[in-house]
Amino acid sequence: MTSQILKIYCKGEFEMTVKKAALYVRVSTLHQIDKDSLPFQRQELENYAKYVLGIKDFEIFEDAGYSAKNTDRPEYQKMMKRIRDGEFTHMIVYKIDRISRNLKDFSEMYEELKDYKVTFVSRNEQFDTSSAMGEAMLKIILVFAELERKITAERVFAIMLSRAEKGLWNGATVPLGYVWSDEIKFPVIDPEEEKVVQYVYNLYESLRSTLKVAYRLNDEGIKTKRGGRWTAKTIRDILRNPFYIGTYRYNMRESGGSRRLKNKDEWVVVEDNHPAIIDKEQSKRVNQLLSDNYRGLTDVQRADIHKHIFSKMIYCGKCNALLTSGLDSARKDGYRPSRYTCITSGGTKRCSNYVSDIIIGPFIFNYVSNLIRLQERMTPKHSTRDMERALLRGNTFIDVVGVDNTALNETYFALTNGMPGQEYLLATDDEIIMPNLEAERLQREAKKYGTALSRLEELYLFGEDGISQKDYIFKKRDLQEQLEEIETEINSLQQKDGDTTSEVFVDNAQHFLITKEMQQARHVDHRSLSDIVGREPLSDFVHTIIDNIIVLDKRVQSITFKNGITHTFAYRSLLQSQSTAPARMQYRDYEGAMLQHLKENGPTSRANLQKATNISRDGVYKLLAELIERRLVVKTGQSTMTLYQYNEKTT
Repeated sequence: MTSQILKIYCKGEFEMTVKKAALYVRVSTLHQIDKDSLPFQRQELENYAKYVLGIKDFEIFEDAGYSAKNTDRPEYQKMMKRIRDGEFTHMIVYKIDRISRNLKDFSEMYEELKDYKVTFVSRNEQFDTSSAMGEAMLKIILVFAELERKITAERVFAIMLSRAEKGLWNGATVPLGYVWSDEIKFPVIDPEEEKVVQYVYNLYESLRSTLKVAYRLNDEGIKTKRGGRWTAKTIRDILRNPFYIGTYRYNMRESGGSRRLKNKDEWVVVEDNHPAIIDKEQSKRVNQLLSDNYRGLTDVQRADIHKHIFSKMIYCGKCNALLTSGLDSARKDGYRPSRYTCITSGGTKRCSNYVSDIIIGPFIFNYVSNLIRLQERMTPKHSTRDMERALLRGNTFIDVVGVDNTALNETYFALTNGMPGQEYLLATDDEIIMPNLEAERLQREAKKYGTALSRLEELYLFGEDGISQKDYIFKKRDLQEQLEEIETEINSLQQKDGDTTSEVFVDNAQHFLITKEMQQARHVDHRSLSDIVGREPLSDFVHTIIDNIIVLDKRVQSITFKNGITHTFAYRSLLQSQSTAPARMQYRDYEGAMLQHLKENGPTSRANLQKATNISRDGVYKLLAELIERRLVVKTGQSTMTLYQYNEKTT
């Protein structure tokens, strides 16, 4: 078989391209590595590439000890980057499930391979996607692979539930006061740590403040289970944990690391399951105190529970009236979001415009989160297109077409040249007021560790060499623990400076905590953020940086920041329903260039259009979708090679 393939360009040019294959091997456990599974896969793929496909130029990418649940694997990501750079003509795997057992992940990967004209080959299933039959077989096999994965997951989950109902340990962090016993396969009481837990409960009944208990323990040199310093949260977690009264709970939260609670009828609760450290009467008293003295706040501050975060700042996109705040109906888990309704809804105009926290919360906090991270990383080397992509990163903005060009240019200038007399966003950790040099030193240390966390995440996700998931988790945990220790020291110093200063500090520290959370999180869960810092501080934070928000049809139309810059958004569906064109987005500046290229060159692939216009892959797709909708461009070709051409009928 010839070692060359004929690659046909849409222009009609011909070029001989040498075949080069990416061989991908993966095993999910160290046991498989020990059994020579990796060497076996390598040898099989090398032989298949050489003797069946006639490809002598290949490179091997190995991920050892990584699951196929998702594609967060260093070698896989490195391989895909080089495929996007046009280095390979084939991707070869031993079995389909070496890539992913997730249908969505695999489909996205496969569509990308088609864009770059890369043939996918599976050694075990004996097919390749260069033929229509091979592509059809791939899709059939993939559906059954995902079905098998889901059935296996359900079977494992059923086993775990059965174990939990019997009071058996399913694995988790062993709480303070207990140590793991290999003999009974369950945590047992540690006499020394037991005294600490009892001391925490007794102290809280006396001091009635989780923060004061944390200060007392730190002053006395008592360490947490991992040797760190105490915070109000670690104290509260211990006081709320029913494990200390002998109750074992399982299946409380949604999977995937979510903080969201499941319905109580799904919980597994086994009372009197193991030896208790705290008697039930004391636990009941302590939890009642926690409820009555929520976060140690006053009655006025406890009204925070019903604080409306976006009160008096949302305006109607229909009639320009203010939206009033109220409570929406309770959800299944008991959560009652705020609902903002147009003030004219009860009048003669009968405006029906409204929005709830469930919609506006994720949008605002994730957009501000993206802007905060952008403020830290933006340089003159970046373009406004880079900035737009960064601002709209995440599934929250999947329906957003773009941000208006004026806002992008103003924001770009503000972030790269600085704004006289003020930062782009006011709530940054640099604004925390510290009363002495020691506190300022700690503040610098806190910022250093925050930066280290951001760089660690970038290295894990985007680094050329990458780091393993295991190393990433351990290093991230160490950095977070050190950051928590520094924050506790800052709190301790500030407590000594008097009540008035403390109030100022708490306000600033809360802003710091919110900003830090937004800097580090890939996705901001505004409900979780509210649980951490409270609704009142979140409202203060939003009102500090945002002047007003305009909402229409349950969508954020614009955000006006305190610095006077307004970010206006356009949505996919609005492009279809509105007769007037929305504000021009950054990628639309290349509409003329794309149409001219199609007129001159005829049917063209998406990849070649991207090269011709020099805009992002996502931008090309967005612009093509609009041009097709306006009947200026039509799609041609087969599923394996989609082409786009200018619609001559419109002229």
